Amino acid sequence: MTNRMLRLGGFFSVPGNHLAGWRHPDAIPTYDMDFQGYAHITQVAEAAKFDCIFFQDTVGVSGSRQLARGERARSKLSRTVKLEPTATLAALAMVTERIGLVATATTTYNEPYNIARRFMSIDHMSEGRAGWNLVTSQIEDESENFGFDQHMAHAERYERAEEFYEVVTGLWDSWEDGGLVRDKESGVYMDRDKVHFLDHVGKHFKVKGPLNITRSPQGWPVIAQAGSSEAGRDLAARTADVVFTAQTKIDEAKAFYADIKQRAANYGRSPDDIKIMPGLTPVLGKTMDDARANYEYLQSLMPDDVALLSLTHISGGLDLTKFPLDGPLPDLPPSNAAKARQALVVKTARDNNMTLRQIARHTAAGTGHRVIVGTAEYMADEMEKWLTEEAADGFNVVCNHYPKPFEDFCTEVVPLLQQRGVFRKEYEGKTLRENLGLKIPENRYTKARLKEAS
Repeated sequence: MTNRMLRLGGFFSVPGNHLAGWRHPDAIPTYDMDFQGYAHITQVAEAAKFDCIFFQDTVGVSGSRQLARGERARSKLSRTVKLEPTATLAALAMVTERIGLVATATTTYNEPYNIARRFMSIDHMSEGRAGWNLVTSQIEDESENFGFDQHMAHAERYERAEEFYEVVTGLWDSWEDGGLVRDKESGVYMDRDKVHFLDHVGKHFKVKGPLNITRSPQGWPVIAQAGSSEAGRDLAARTADVVFTAQTKIDEAKAFYADIKQRAANYGRSPDDIKIMPGLTPVLGKTMDDARANYEYLQSLMPDDVALLSLTHISGGLDLTKFPLDGPLPDLPPSNAAKARQALVVKTARDNNMTLRQIARHTAAGTGHRVIVGTAEYMADEMEKWLTEEAADGFNVVCNHYPKPFEDFCTEVVPLLQQRGVFRKEYEGKTLRENLGLKIPENRYTKARLKEAS
């Protein structure tokens, strides 16, 4: 038994994370554009006491360049349409009470002031339950929607992201507590000494401030980060409260966990200041044989050409359709998109002597995340093992289709985790930081004022 408690997020990749999941008889493929569907699965997660729900996002259609060239196979790819996530979070704040609401927003194709204002607005609307997943964009197709012929180089994207983070968090501290007075009798609207201009001038941004919205009940929105490259790990260790990752083997997960915690310590942070949450895709069955049959049926729905699409964004520009499916995964040029994900896929293929067909189908089944096929008891065993052996602080549960697999996970696996004492039965607090066990960031100006006074 461990005193540590699992953290659980619902990674909602609607209509399903599996590239053919939307074809399953139980799937509701219209969930991608149906807010009531989003609301339903979020309320299911809240009833199960999940820490948060999370929306991945891209600002474009993956494979759009191939579509433009008339490659019809691309039209089979699911998950190309979805509601804009921050607008969706704002609406979900109105139909939920305790669950955290997290969404992706790229630092490559946004401006810091807009992101700071958008997420702090959601944080106020939800009374302190918002989170921002800071990414630099994996999908190269996004670039042409913002006036660029090519995706910004990986190193430059992370350099921009670091400065972006500094500007956003600086803007979030624009107002100290008590800065907005609104005293009718005196006519004093604000305490000018507690309102601060950022006056940031850097390589990528020039932002004066202040933000026209005050700090929220949790200080700042929770910051998540999903990069696992060298640059991504370092950015996460310095800036993130939560790290979403794609570890599939416990030894590798333990090494990643230890690395991030040590890097965080190097920045003066406590190990508890950052939560590591790998992705987990459940395929449940009443017996192990049932679960394997459910997985094989799902895989049978996916043509090989669609499976191959799962490797497109990590192929380094190599056209994998030119290679024999039953031959080995060819050597891939360096990726300017998802370097860590490319390394993970290549290692999986080489370690298991997989053909191009096999690694494509394997990747398409979970988009790189760990797929657990088995009974509820087996799944709970595995999750508890990763927690106790410090391979993870929790998991982001991402399902092959919606809503049934997620509903089943919440009603069959979560109660077992609660019975074992490794997952909550009630929320600890009202804000996302309280429920994750994270500290409220101290306002930098208040901190400086107190230091000067002492």
